[in-house]
Amino acid sequence: MAKQQVSQLIQNTILTQLGSHRRILVAYSGGIDSTVLLHALVTLKLEKLPDLQLTAIYIHHGISANADQWALHCQQQCQRWQVPFVIEKVTLALEQGNIEAQARQARYTAIAQHIQSGTILCTAQHLDDQCETFLLALKRGSGPAGLSAMPHQSQLAGYLLLRPLLTIRRQQIEQYASEQQIQWVEDESNQDDYYDRNFLRLKIIPQLNQRWPHFSEMVVRSAELCQQQELLLNELLADTLAQLVDEHGCLWISPLLNYSEVKRNALLRMWFKLGQVGMPSRKQLAVIWQTVILAKEDSNPSSILANKQIRRYQDKLYLLPHFQDLQSVSLAWNLSSPLNLPDNLGQLSISFQNGECRLPNDDEQVSVRFIAQGTFHIVGRNGSRQIKKLWQEFNIPPWMRTRIPLIYYNENLITAVGVFVTEFGKGQQIKFIYH
Repeated sequence: MAKQQVSQLIQNTILTQLGSHRRILVAYSGGIDSTVLLHALVTLKLEKLPDLQLTAIYIHHGISANADQWALHCQQQCQRWQVPFVIEKVTLALEQGNIEAQARQARYTAIAQHIQSGTILCTAQHLDDQCETFLLALKRGSGPAGLSAMPHQSQLAGYLLLRPLLTIRRQQIEQYASEQQIQWVEDESNQDDYYDRNFLRLKIIPQLNQRWPHFSEMVVRSAELCQQQELLLNELLADTLAQLVDEHGCLWISPLLNYSEVKRNALLRMWFKLGQVGMPSRKQLAVIWQTVILAKEDSNPSSILANKQIRRYQDKLYLLPHFQDLQSVSLAWNLSSPLNLPDNLGQLSISFQNGECRLPNDDEQVSVRFIAQGTFHIVGRNGSRQIKKLWQEFNIPPWMRTRIPLIYYNENLITAVGVFVTEFGKGQQIKFIYH
């Protein structure tokens, strides 16, 4: 394909994919793919889209000894092209393995900090990357969702991720870079076939394309068909899932018992996707079903999936973050200003309207804790009850019983904020609030 044809093909493809979006954050590594993407966007801004607002971001993983040099190259290139440039450093736990997945997660987490309202992220994955992603999913035994590979557009952490080069071959990107005389950096790790993606790129796909010249295009077509099947399945099950999910995003369990295993697993996967959790394997789904959903009613079952914990309580499944253990935490508080609570629990304050408790006496020290033991006599009840029974009466899930702020005056429990007040705290002077 002639120089002008390749340039026009790539620029027109990007232009079509951009649609009405004009504020773009470009994931820029300095490699050939992201360099071509950024160059094409700069050219579009100069020739067709003067209102295009571009910013480039380089994620410094700290793995390669050349990372500082690559960052400098990207900075200098952006200066020449008059594109604002950001460097974001991330830290990986190399000893934990799976560096590729760690790096990917760290990149998107860092990028999310720089996405403003109305801005979209553009990344440079292309058709050959799509083929590799499909084959990696095939190796993992993925179903239609995994085999769908990468969509042109997706929502990630609340922002839009656009991949405008997914229909462009690597060969066309190389031709564009060569003919436009663009400079880029070469990551030495790209030649290390220890990594699965590099093994496919260097050893397998070239042979497949040599045998079948349009192999990569056909794989991408299969990925698109899988996407369509997945979209159709989601459309057919959307109403059913909506009936199973409550206003807090919890999933009712009882109706699942009436469905076939296939339908049940599809609904569970849709629910996990709704909760932004990576797709579980068939084995993981089976474990969750047996150990959490079918556990005895008086048990407190849980399972870990990716960065979330799955809990069951009163015929519902909950998808929760990992919690810090707060049972040893005790915070002194003078009530004069709001108190910041640990582990993202919010802020505790007092109100003199609609009082529920008495103020502390001069000889009483106020503290905030997250564990209570023994029996307590609460306002409005006759006699004392075990704290476990009180939590059950107020339908407090087990994992929340050590996360609700407990106000103590000296060693006397005054109130479990928002739940009950004890006889020690009886009064109508103040109300404790946390949000």
